[in-house]
Amino acid sequence: MLRMARQQPPPWVHAAVLLCLLCLSGAIEIPMDPSIQNELSQPPTITKQSVKDHIVDPRDNILIECEAKGNPAPSFHWTRNSRYFNIAKDPRVSMRRRSGTLVIDFRSGGRPEEYEGEYQCFARNKYGTALSNRIRLQVSKSPLWPKENLDPVVVQEGAPLTLQCNPPPGLPSPVIFWMSSSMEPITQDKRVSQGHNGDLYFSNVMLQDMQTDYSCNARFHFTHTIQQKNAFTLKVLTNNPYNDSSLRNHPDMYSARGVAERTPSFMYPQGTASSQMVLRGMDLLLECIASGVPTPDIAWYKKGGDLPSDKAKFENFNKALRITNVSEEDSGEYFCLASNKMGSTRHTISVRVKAAPYWLDEPKNLILAPGEDGRLVCRANGNPKPTVQWMINGEPLQSAPPNPNREVAGDTIIFRDTQISSRAVYQCNTSNEHGYLLANAFVSVLDVPPRMLSPRNQLIRVILYNRTRLDCPFFGSPIPTLRWFKNGQGSNLDGGNYHVYENGSLEIKMIRKEDQGIYTCVATNILGKAENQVRLEVKDPTRIFRMPEDQVVKRGTTVQLECRVKHDPSLKLTVSWLKDDEPLYIGNRMKKEDDSLTIFGVAERDQGSYTCVASTELDQDLAKAYLTVLADQATPTNHLAALPKGRPDRPRDLELTDLAERSVRLTWIPGDDNNSPITDYVVQFEEDQFQPGVWHDHSKFPGSVNSAVLQLSPYVNYQFRVIAINEVGSSHPSLPSERYRTSGAPPESNPADVKGEGTRKNNMEITWTPMNATSAFGPNLRYIVKWRRRETRESWNNVTVWGSRYVVGQTPVYVPYEIRVQAENDFGKGPEPDTVIGYSGEDYPRAAPTDVKIRVLNSTAISLQWNRVYPDTVQGQLREYRAYYWRESSLLKNLWVSQKRQQASFPGDRPRGVVSRLFPYSNYKLEMVVVNGRGDGPRSETKEFTTPEGVPSAPRRFRVRQPNLETINLEWDHPEHPNGILIGYTLKYVAFNGTKLGKQIVENFSPNQTKFTMQRADPVSRYRFTLSARTQVGSGEAVTEESPAPPNEATPTAAPPTWPPTAVGATGAVSSTDATAPAATTEATTVPTVPGVAPTTVAAAAAATTTTTAATAAERPPTTASGTKMPESAYTNNQADIATQGWFIGLMCAIALLVLILLIVCFIKRSRGGKYPVREKKDVPLGPEDPKEEDGSFDYSDEDNKPLQGSQTSLDGTIKQQESDDSLVDYGEGGEGQFNEDGSFIGQYTVKKDKEETEGNESSEATSPVNAIYSLA
Repeated sequence: MLRMARQQPPPWVHAAVLLCLLCLSGAIEIPMDPSIQNELSQPPTITKQSVKDHIVDPRDNILIECEAKGNPAPSFHWTRNSRYFNIAKDPRVSMRRRSGTLVIDFRSGGRPEEYEGEYQCFARNKYGTALSNRIRLQVSKSPLWPKENLDPVVVQEGAPLTLQCNPPPGLPSPVIFWMSSSMEPITQDKRVSQGHNGDLYFSNVMLQDMQTDYSCNARFHFTHTIQQKNAFTLKVLTNNPYNDSSLRNHPDMYSARGVAERTPSFMYPQGTASSQMVLRGMDLLLECIASGVPTPDIAWYKKGGDLPSDKAKFENFNKALRITNVSEEDSGEYFCLASNKMGSTRHTISVRVKAAPYWLDEPKNLILAPGEDGRLVCRANGNPKPTVQWMINGEPLQSAPPNPNREVAGDTIIFRDTQISSRAVYQCNTSNEHGYLLANAFVSVLDVPPRMLSPRNQLIRVILYNRTRLDCPFFGSPIPTLRWFKNGQGSNLDGGNYHVYENGSLEIKMIRKEDQGIYTCVATNILGKAENQVRLEVKDPTRIFRMPEDQVVKRGTTVQLECRVKHDPSLKLTVSWLKDDEPLYIGNRMKKEDDSLTIFGVAERDQGSYTCVASTELDQDLAKAYLTVLADQATPTNHLAALPKGRPDRPRDLELTDLAERSVRLTWIPGDDNNSPITDYVVQFEEDQFQPGVWHDHSKFPGSVNSAVLQLSPYVNYQFRVIAINEVGSSHPSLPSERYRTSGAPPESNPADVKGEGTRKNNMEITWTPMNATSAFGPNLRYIVKWRRRETRESWNNVTVWGSRYVVGQTPVYVPYEIRVQAENDFGKGPEPDTVIGYSGEDYPRAAPTDVKIRVLNSTAISLQWNRVYPDTVQGQLREYRAYYWRESSLLKNLWVSQKRQQASFPGDRPRGVVSRLFPYSNYKLEMVVVNGRGDGPRSETKEFTTPEGVPSAPRRFRVRQPNLETINLEWDHPEHPNGILIGYTLKYVAFNGTKLGKQIVENFSPNQTKFTMQRADPVSRYRFTLSARTQVGSGEAVTEESPAPPNEATPTAAPPTWPPTAVGATGAVSSTDATAPAATTEATTVPTVPGVAPTTVAAAAAATTTTTAATAAERPPTTASGTKMPESAYTNNQADIATQGWFIGLMCAIALLVLILLIVCFIKRSRGGKYPVREKKDVPLGPEDPKEEDGSFDYSDEDNKPLQGSQTSLDGTIKQQESDDSLVDYGEGGEGQFNEDGSFIGQYTVKKDKEETEGNESSEATSPVNAIYSLA
């Protein structure tokens, strides 16, 4: 159950207060009451007029609006081109009744152009004349496009082109758009786009631009017509006449079509600099359109600052920058940067912001009483500064009769001791070369006795403890004074619980029962007085004291939701119900009573939240509960275990006993625990003095007690309630206990958090945390504030304050003070307070750090050292030393840098610091200041320093593209921050396939090269590229990209055997590389001729047995002049599955049988042991130090695992010959072999044999199957 209360606004609150007193001038505002409006005389006021630039449709009648009000009603006349316009002489012209609006009718003929000109309306009555703006009347024009024959435009492919529109000058200007002659819109992008002037710009022309023609169209607003210019046709001269649509999305479309690439240049505006003027409040539109191949990108910058992010937006594919609602801060130099991979160029636009006049203080109507003073102020600004001209009733003020009560002081007219004869309408005209402003303001002198404007004897009903406001609108001239009285008592109501506003409204901050009664407001001026009465009734609030509770019920049962309400008996009570926050429909299964809602035969659709809404015409209260409906279930054997646990019911029957001055015993009866034991009780209290209606936690007790002694504070009117808690949650609060007020006593503590801080340089604000109701201990809690300067032994200053702050004025700058704040009530003072040290306000520091020395640490950091300022010049608490520095320029030519100021802070009083995160290879300027709590001091002498060259940032936009399986294209842009002179780029790349990595290859490029094309011999492996730029200092940050994955690549599981790519030359040699051997040599083998096997099969068989080695660095293929290279292949997969070939299966079976025989022979040989003469069998002679030299034998049984002399051991433990020219012709099926899982065989030669040695050799030197083969041979 959730309880909510919402207070409705009282019905007596009026929509608006009819009268308010104007500040300072003492002027009077006429209320909108019709009776007063009709009685009081007023000069005319213009209420409606046409715009200054009035453009009309020539097909309609002309309407020039001018309406005004005044008492008596004004009459109207017009001037045209500053001469009186006699309406009676022109039958087409008429004026509307009771209005000055002109109507020019052309139904009987006539040309609207004859009435073009400047019109001005005059509204006049006997108290003055008001003027409208000067209205410039123009007739809309939509001239025809001149007919012309356009020859085909011949242009070379890749060249820029501008198709000019040159629309006819219309009024207003037409909207321009481009279409084909078949009315198809021209597709625009960053290459082809329309400029603001209507021309169509091609940054570079492509062959597909010939596929359509181009026609400029102009749409005119008033006539709703579209005029079409004759279409342009293009003839594009090209080196590649075939318009292959697949090349449009080619990564290098221009090179593919043979179009020469070129750096950007600007088509609009021309040159490198231009200027533009814009008026304040208008939109600034800057435009840059560039040509180039490839199409340039446009970026915008503001020199010395950032673009205004809240007002700036980019249009037309970044070619236009629009800044809305321009102000003076938007002036300055902007530049657009056009760039492509060939280079960049920029155009600077100097923007000047001018301003037509705009109001700072617009003159207002001035209503005065006789003898009062007043003033009219007409203050405007603009660029150039506008001039001010005053007029009276439409005539220059200089030509008006002199008035001793009127004084003109520039933009102000001062009136002193005004009389009835001073009534007039004044015009202020302020103008410069960009426009004008015209304002009317009348001066009216009234003498009116006070009048009440609200109904008499109103009845206002309010809810107890609410805030309310009693209105008493009145009028009079001179402005009356207003006072409030209650029940006829003589004292004026103001202060304490009452507050009177300037408009006469009386606010009662918190309504109590004793505030009920009759309130009288009295308005008085020198002409008389008027009064009115308001009867205030205080009503009890509406409260739900028995709220509906959350329930869990079974389907088909009956449930009752209680809602018992206490309300003021004089108010009509309405109780309604909501379900899921929507009005509840009371059907046949429901019964609604005054204090409950009953639902019979509960169904699943009845589940949800139910809200009881108890409301009167003044307020309402809400209480919510949730109903859960369970489906039918079998009756469990353990009834208690099946019952759901819930929050406990609220405690009840609270009783206060053992009443004492500082304690009371509270006893309560626990509610049902709802199958979950109560663990805690929380006792809360509410007091009615400081925070009525707000409950605070008092104490917490174990769930086993239901009676506790509560410690109380003096002079608090307590009311208690109890909340029960179990593991499910908290109960609803109990009903409140009766109230108990403790007796008062002096405060026993003082306010906390006492502070003294200056808010200005000549004051000190003393603040503290106010004490709450339980620490006030008595009525009229107040604070005695004492202060004196520290260490002066002067007497204490003191003041009594009822709030929580006090400001000490006229203090010296940053002086320590001793401060004490003591609490006091009507029963006495609190204990002696502690002394707190505070400080008066700070002023800006007077000195700057001197002798600033800079030492460059590295390319991005400097060390600073300075002389500290004297403490007496800080004029406050020294917070930090601060260095302001900015990047003046880069040592690289033509590199734009941002000169935005940055800062580095060095907290505390220190003489040195380090500034980091600088840009290398740049010129910097630096200034030092000292900072206190007020702000920065003066700046030190500007120091200059230069950062050395550093490493560059990463190359930008590193792109790896794979147009096909044979080529990989790499492109990149220069680093954003070169940080020095680039000397080149370093590219490292390595092949990988799954978890296998090939050998890393390093390439170095010149600083101007930004492209690299790699011809790959291996279409399966992917490559990982790492690119970095270099300066003389070293390589900078690297960027890494990988070549795209093949479309059919899947996540590798168990890697199948890899077959190296083969290239069969004229000699039939097959070569391959192995990326797993870091230092290996290249070797080739000769493919034997196998009868009955196709040449491709022979190549595959050779690949199955060839040795894989890596090319050495000396044998690496060189990079070609075009940037194309044939990389080494680390490993590849075979392109055809030979495992299913019949010959391959037979070959594998034969090899398997042979290996089995060899293993048996090897086992027999090893079991025999002994020494064997092998010298004549070894191709590497033994050294003189060999211990076996003497007897010419070698003991294999003792060194089975030693490698042969002259061989090399690879990383995986296999033995490789340093030099080998063996082939399958030499050994046929020999070699140390291994079988893969699929039965494929990979052979590797380890010992070189000659054909002659294979015959008649009976000695055995084999300790492995390979050597066994040699012995058998």
